[in-house]
Amino acid sequence: MAGGRIVVGVDGSGPSLKALKWAAGQAALTGDALHAVISWEYPASWATLMPGVPPEFDPERLAKQILDQSLAEALTPEQAAAVTRTVVSGNPAQALIDQARGAELLVVGDRGYSGFKAAVLGSVSTNVTQHAPCPVVVVRTP
Repeated sequence: MAGGRIVVGVDGSGPSLKALKWAAGQAALTGDALHAVISWEYPASWATLMPGVPPEFDPERLAKQILDQSLAEALTPEQAAAVTRTVVSGNPAQALIDQARGAELLVVGDRGYSGFKAAVLGSVSTNVTQHAPCPVVVVRTP
């Protein structure tokens, strides 16, 4: 069914860029729209972890920059211009599951950045494969 939507999770990591490229290729084959999603959240102990965070620090703006940079790096300018971009506050896995409602496909990399720079590798991909409301493709890295 052409005209659907493919959602891809992006966090700026190498595996997410590979997933973004794969999703763009799949969207070109199927005629589906590509929807790139990045999420951000404050750690539960933000104030104690980083007491010197300047008040002008804007994690949402930083997430948008990472998303824009990822699209520019992984896709052609024409492909990047056609992508719907969404920045969401919240848990990455839950954000992707929520954004995937009504989608044809959800695409993620097998490893990405977590709050501790991938200390829990694969937790987002594991979570979305178990709970997504649509088929999921996990793009593996060697």
